[in-house]
Amino acid sequence: MNPFDLKSALLAKHAQHVVMIHFPIALFIVSVAFDGLAQWKKNAALAAAAYYNLTAAAVSVLPTLVTGALAWQWQLEGKAIRGTLRLHIILAVLSSVLIWLIWWFQFRGRRSRQPTETPLRLSLEFATVVLITLTGHLGGFLSGINSPG
Repeated sequence: MNPFDLKSALLAKHAQHVVMIHFPIALFIVSVAFDGLAQWKKNAALAAAAYYNLTAAAVSVLPTLVTGALAWQWQLEGKAIRGTLRLHIILAVLSSVLIWLIWWFQFRGRRSRQPTETPLRLSLEFATVVLITLTGHLGGFLSGINSPG
């Protein structure tokens, strides 16, 4: 298999999800870092950077969920999910919902110019980072099981 063969890369049964998942993870974690720094430094530019990274993370969650569902359909041919895969999917959906919830808090706060309770929001953000880390760990474990060799 040629790693530079575009057709192979785009039509691989699970490759899109494996590539896509890095975007919401990285964007969300960077958003949390910017948000924490913005609160600590009282810096509006960092707060704006946090919001825009969070927005990109929330939007990128959608194709990531779709490609994950397609990978399940293609690899397991729609068989019932159980075990580690079921836990991975439950945590992925929960992580996605929390990302969108945090985005909504930020959006509402920016719109009304009254930020959501910062300690509560930051706690929720850090808890979501932990949840995303666990979800990614399970996904990596599943990826290792399904790879050849």
